[in-house]
Amino acid sequence: MVSSARAAPTGERNRIVTAAPTVYDVAERAGVSIATVSRVYRTPDSVRASTRERVLAAARELGYVPSGNARGLASRSTGVIGLCFPDYGDPAADTEDDDTAMLYSDQIIRGMERAARRHGYALLIAASLKGGAAGLVAKVAGRVDGFAVMARTVPTEELEVISRRMPVVMLAGPREGTAFLDHLDHIEVANEDGQHELTRHLLVDHGVRRPAYIGTIEQSPDVQARFDGFRLACREAGVETGDEPALRLGRLTQEEGARAAARLCESPGELPDAFVFANDQTAVGALRELERRGLSVPDDVIVTGFDGIPLSRLVRPALTTVRQPMVRMGEEATELLVRRLSSKGEGEPVSRVLPVSVARRASCGCTETTPTL
Repeated sequence: MVSSARAAPTGERNRIVTAAPTVYDVAERAGVSIATVSRVYRTPDSVRASTRERVLAAARELGYVPSGNARGLASRSTGVIGLCFPDYGDPAADTEDDDTAMLYSDQIIRGMERAARRHGYALLIAASLKGGAAGLVAKVAGRVDGFAVMARTVPTEELEVISRRMPVVMLAGPREGTAFLDHLDHIEVANEDGQHELTRHLLVDHGVRRPAYIGTIEQSPDVQARFDGFRLACREAGVETGDEPALRLGRLTQEEGARAAARLCESPGELPDAFVFANDQTAVGALRELERRGLSVPDDVIVTGFDGIPLSRLVRPALTTVRQPMVRMGEEATELLVRRLSSKGEGEPVSRVLPVSVARRASCGCTETTPTL
């Protein structure tokens, strides 16, 4: 059961929250009725935008998280843990593209559900769209005992509020150095090491000399770490590469990967001898575009990805990639949350880096081998 008083963030150890703010406190701070506060969280579109923002601001200042049901109000325990991740779906994209884009999150969900069942918990999941309904995250947090969130899915100020009431685990992306984020439990994978090993394989074993790294325009710490590993391997091999990826994409989907392949093929000058993509979805899109253009993979150009989603071994040619332990990441997130709940939030924050492995397949010219790293 979650205690109403838990350890404060690093640098704030003397601040202990002893009483949870109520809907009455929020209404008073915002200068609105209790009914208006309720509507902000239940039917936000029914409340004027300026009023809605005033209520949400008051809730953040007070550290208010709406309770999900009467049981939660009475016992502070719901028997549920939550996960919030970005919704990668693109209404303008094909349904197939949307489905494959979700495979990364699906694997994490599978791991969290598996561990949650072992401990007698249910899992509540929420996909967070940018510009989505105000208060979505707070509504989910009000229905759970602990909360896991993918990096940069939820604004820091919202996480700070939620972490006053329950344990929070950050998934993916390195810690960003702020005192608040350093306070949270954190799980990531060895992104830089994995991309370094894969790139080194291309350079040393396949003689690649003109690799092109394709990432995202968004500030993704995972993608940045992968690009760092790519540059390090190139530098060690004496292969020149710029300080920026060859292409930055708006989103890491199959559709964007196909567009990237088209742009690289149509660019003046010599075609790169390897397309090194930041994730598997974009690499799969590139494979299809290259096939449409009559180019052979890996004879004309090598293509690689990162993640190790199931689709990566089903496409033809099978995709060389870095496998990250997505199911294990979900399982360990649940284990950390359950441990925090059992200890009432006591103990120092935990930071884990899970190992990855390189799967060498046909898209780089290999027959599949036992993963390395």
